[in-house]
Amino acid sequence: MDETAAETAEQEEIRGTAQGTAPVPLSVLDLVTVGAGRTATDALRTSVGLARLAESRGFHRYWVAEHHSMPGVASSSPAVILAHLAAHTDRIRLGSGGVMLPNHAPLVIAEQFGTLEAMAPGRIDLGLGRAPGTDGATAAALRRTQRLGEGADDFPEQLAELVRFLDDDFPDGHPYARIHAVPGPVQATSPGGVQSPHRPPVWLLGSSGFSARLAGTLGLPFAFAHHFSAQNTIPALDLYRASFRPSAVLDAPYALIGVAALAADEEKEARRQVLAAALNMVRLRTGRPGLVPTPEEAEAYEFSPMEQEFVASWNANVVHGTADEVRAGLDDLQKRTGADELMITGNAHSGDVRLRSYELIADAYGLPGKQGSVAG
Repeated sequence: MDETAAETAEQEEIRGTAQGTAPVPLSVLDLVTVGAGRTATDALRTSVGLARLAESRGFHRYWVAEHHSMPGVASSSPAVILAHLAAHTDRIRLGSGGVMLPNHAPLVIAEQFGTLEAMAPGRIDLGLGRAPGTDGATAAALRRTQRLGEGADDFPEQLAELVRFLDDDFPDGHPYARIHAVPGPVQATSPGGVQSPHRPPVWLLGSSGFSARLAGTLGLPFAFAHHFSAQNTIPALDLYRASFRPSAVLDAPYALIGVAALAADEEKEARRQVLAAALNMVRLRTGRPGLVPTPEEAEAYEFSPMEQEFVASWNANVVHGTADEVRAGLDDLQKRTGADELMITGNAHSGDVRLRSYELIADAYGLPGKQGSVAG
């Protein structure tokens, strides 16, 4: 494959195609949530069912996010989960949304995602964030240092090192010039070697302006965490577009946003489910992380005035209701932000509820295919 063809192929891997009546491609962000009375095994079984559903219904990509020390989120090891999902799917793009780069040596990430690329050629995305994905104490345990600011401040340098490992192109004289991420391009240069032309596209993730500007400057695709930083969405996207410089990866900006959305057969049921998810966030934000509570527990919980204010603010940014209401909310959000892709995260206590939500959204947009539920 010549250089121009390779660049075209990489851009096609990044840009999706809208299906049905959706205004832009729709994708899935899975936090692998664990509900009260359920196990991590149940949550991972739901993830398999959801990935299969997403593939059969025309969702463009399926990402998992790195979190640590949170009982209700079983996604501490994205690469392991993605390998599992790759074994149970055939076509859908799989990726990290994201791997928290300061938590890991760049060489380790290059090796992990090179292995994933070998498992599922042409289907792997590498989304990178600079936050720890946890609290400060856990971040210190992950990084074996108390100087946590260094990881975030050094993010551009860590990113550059990771890309060098992925491309196997450290210059002569560099201390890492003889170090190779395997599986990777070095195998093509070995005697008798043949190497896949694919390399996982790198995405930058963010919830503020830092990664937006960096992604634009480097000409990389950008994913913004609207689902927990809605007030910064439009400023960050504007900054990304204004900062964008064409690159071998992209000739124009491409931005997706993560959107919290939950559809149910009845509006009242959707409200019950998002209240439970909001209670989970209340506990997390007040240092009491736990399993996702049931709607019944949330309805019986006595929220303090401050907690009620938080819930109202949080749920104002969760698109929820019937399928038609969710479709209208997603359409409006896409118009307001100009997002090139919507990545939907639907959090609820029950795996069945989550699967049903994505089925309803797919039906509301007339996405192709049908599939029965597989949940835990």
